[in-house]
Amino acid sequence: MPSVRNLKKDINFVLGDIIEAVYIYEMTTSGKPSEKTNAIIDEAITSFDGLIEKVNAKNVENKKAHFKQINSDLEQTANQLVEKINALS
Repeated sequence: MPSVRNLKKDINFVLGDIIEAVYIYEMTTSGKPSEKTNAIIDEAITSFDGLIEKVNAKNVENKKAHFKQINSDLEQTANQLVEKINALS
């Protein structure tokens, strides 16, 4: 089982890279934020907060299954956000 620290790092890196991709999109197109790009960034931040809250939950019976589910949620959220970024083009 991967460590909690590595899971937190993965969440931070994945969602941070998605936010960075939105900023790159903004710089290469209009040069300024739009409502759609701000919505994607807000969703990424909200997802980050929710996932970190799940990681820090103490009242979990089966930790291995719990962390596996968090990892799955991260992957699903990241895929949805990337699809939204790709739809901006």
